[in-house]
Amino acid sequence: MAETAGREAAATVNAEHGMPEGFGAGATARILFWIAVAFSFFQIVTAFGIPLDRDFLPGVDLIVVTGAVFALWAVKIAVDAARGRPVAEALYAFVPLALTMVLLSRFGGGVPSQIVRTIHVGFLCLVAGGLLAMHRSQTPWGRAIAWALGIGGFLVGLYHWVFYFDLVVRAGELIPSDFVVGIAAIVILFVLVWRVMGPALPIVAGIFLAYCLFGNYLPAPFDHRGYTLEQVVEHMSFGTEGLYAVPTAVSATYIFLFILFGSFLERAGMIQLFTDVAMGLFGGARGGPAKVSVFSSALMGTISGSGVANVVSTGQFTIPLMKRFGYRSAFAGGVEATASMGGQIMPPVMGAVAFIMAETIGVPYAEVVQAAVVPAVLYFASAFWAVHLEAGRCGLTGMPKAELPNAFKAFTSKWYLVLPLAVLVYLLFAGYTPLFSGSVGLALTVVLILGAAVAAGLVHEVVRVVFWVGLGLLAATFLIWGVLVILGLVAVLVVASLFVRGGVETLAACRDALAEGARQALPVGLACAVVGIVIGTMTLTGIGTIFGNWVVSIGKGSLALSLVLTMFVSLLLGMGIPTIPNYIITSSLAAPALLELGVPLIVSHMFVFYFGIMADLTPPVALAAFAAAPIAKDNGFRIGFQALRIALPGFVIPYMAVYDPALMLQPVAGLSGAAYWLDVSYMIFKTGLAIGLWGIASIGYLWLPLQTWERVVATIAALSLFAALSMTDEIGFALAAVVLGWHWWRTRRGARPASAA
Repeated sequence: MAETAGREAAATVNAEHGMPEGFGAGATARILFWIAVAFSFFQIVTAFGIPLDRDFLPGVDLIVVTGAVFALWAVKIAVDAARGRPVAEALYAFVPLALTMVLLSRFGGGVPSQIVRTIHVGFLCLVAGGLLAMHRSQTPWGRAIAWALGIGGFLVGLYHWVFYFDLVVRAGELIPSDFVVGIAAIVILFVLVWRVMGPALPIVAGIFLAYCLFGNYLPAPFDHRGYTLEQVVEHMSFGTEGLYAVPTAVSATYIFLFILFGSFLERAGMIQLFTDVAMGLFGGARGGPAKVSVFSSALMGTISGSGVANVVSTGQFTIPLMKRFGYRSAFAGGVEATASMGGQIMPPVMGAVAFIMAETIGVPYAEVVQAAVVPAVLYFASAFWAVHLEAGRCGLTGMPKAELPNAFKAFTSKWYLVLPLAVLVYLLFAGYTPLFSGSVGLALTVVLILGAAVAAGLVHEVVRVVFWVGLGLLAATFLIWGVLVILGLVAVLVVASLFVRGGVETLAACRDALAEGARQALPVGLACAVVGIVIGTMTLTGIGTIFGNWVVSIGKGSLALSLVLTMFVSLLLGMGIPTIPNYIITSSLAAPALLELGVPLIVSHMFVFYFGIMADLTPPVALAAFAAAPIAKDNGFRIGFQALRIALPGFVIPYMAVYDPALMLQPVAGLSGAAYWLDVSYMIFKTGLAIGLWGIASIGYLWLPLQTWERVVATIAALSLFAALSMTDEIGFALAAVVLGWHWWRTRRGARPASAA
């Protein structure tokens, strides 16, 4: 009972911001809930690029239609109030949604990108302030201050909305009210991020901001010409170089859309599908529960934008299961943390960094995914191998077959949930933009959820089949007539759901998914806004070039030393900072230097991205490990060190890709056709062997416990394969043959007496 209560308590707190899940209780909580729904509504309309002022009937556009809908809604509320019926919930919904529609309808042809960014940040501040008031503030004054911060942040966004054209005309010149709003934007964001996510990111961004203001007093080469407070505020709070830089633009489009996509898939039962398939495939194998954790987390990584959220969602089930079947608490937590963080390099979502990377370096999203595929598979293979060896060393068995679901039956019962994800992947690799692909994926998911509710109300099986076939054919026409076809289907299904049994409940689940998506977007969105300070500092002062020249000067003597330096910078900056801002900072500082040293463009950015992820496993901060700690009921540091031990083989994958980009499926000079693919196959085989050797050396077990000299030789063999020097591959293969051959012979010799007996 105590363990169950502990798991339930752990489940109520989000490890990324330390606040309970949900919006709280009471009237204020319901208002906040509907503000979150309105936030998602704003993001969907702007992300889908719906032209609200375009006529779809003579003299009738979407602004007219939605205005009529809100007018009828207002009349209904008034009638209900006159008849004494409760209207509080309707008012909580009507006001934020109606105001959001006003925000959307001002600009003809679509909302300008700058306004999308500023309103996005304003909504983030409003929801964050509300959540702080509901969950963190203990006094009326504290709640009032939290709400004041949130409302103030939203008013900053409204200022940009109201004076958009004036700000464009006087770009670069601030009037007093601009200056006040610019200062308020920076201060409010710093305070909210500090309260929501802790001090790490605000401190880093604050150091960069201080450098803008006082860097002219530093000695050469770190000094700059000096900037006034007004210049810094104008650069950071207006335009597209500071708070509203590329990270905020990506957060307001791709990232938010894919977070909603994952939220709807979770509501539809995707997590349960992933878990059932993983259980059916691997639950009965040796150490099955840990293998289920690795595989289900890999699957979750395809839709989840957060490794820590992955820990909390799948870990609630897998960590107690691993403990029940004999794994130590720290190891169980370490397995889940390692697997969940690896989900951020698993295509197609990749923790949403893939979208920022594609925008930053100007390459198609599909090329980023292509570079990530092989390292992601190898990473999970190394984790899978580690838990397999640990299970053998500890003599752990799998789960009884009677307790396991049938993977085939689990998949066939909910196979349709995979369709939006499959369409998403197809569209991405077919050359469509991530925004269009994500929009279609999200819309198809909603169609499936609502379609299932409507189909459940159809009596005859034949009618249900005809319904699904017709719905599928109509949905498929989006490639001809665009995403508006699917949106039309959603509208029809929403109306139909009102008249079928269970339909209203399904609509409520969709509404809750909208609110949940907005809440889940807080850590990423706020981090993207604040990390814009770093980008603004780079563009204003040129400090990135100074740091890059320093790394290049080291790399001219030793590329390996530059890579190690970059790795430690990524790990250091990543301690306590989410992966996205960590990637943005390190890619701005270090990736250009690696590029100048001859490292291919995508490989250099994947290198810093990879180690930004590893920072969440690396003590002393290790966010993923501490997220797993309350579930595993063990110390976060111990879990972090176990996670580091499991993930250690994966640390060398980026290094190997630097010396041979074929590991990331990147072009290699002088190789093409069959020769190139032979090189790719060789690199995958060599890396897989090196990971295998490192695993047995780390765990100390293969078929039997390894002797000390065997572990030493296996380590040397793995290091030789990792190195990119003359003859090291030959040495590594030879040592691998020796240690594996000897261990196999020793195992066979030890088995003979037992078989004779």
